[in-house]
Amino acid sequence: MNIDEIKSAIMFGGLSNEQLESVVAAVKYARSQLTQQTRRSLRVGDTVRFTSSRLGSTYTGSVEKIAIKYVNVRTSQGVYRVPANMLEAI
Repeated sequence: MNIDEIKSAIMFGGLSNEQLESVVAAVKYARSQLTQQTRRSLRVGDTVRFTSSRLGSTYTGSVEKIAIKYVNVRTSQGVYRVPANMLEAI
């Protein structure tokens, strides 16, 4: 199956409740793996970029602190607590 077929099966009822729960668990696992991979690649002082989901603005700053799920990023507008999977190293 390609991604469009999977999306169609999810949206239009081609899957049972158990299958949907399995898909949700797989997506959560994949996201956590991406977060861990990003966290491992970052170091304090690295320059990163992220886009605010609220404002749609793109910010560039430096990593101040790396926590379990979030990274503190200092930008010219202040310090932001950003989920690691939203960061892109520059």
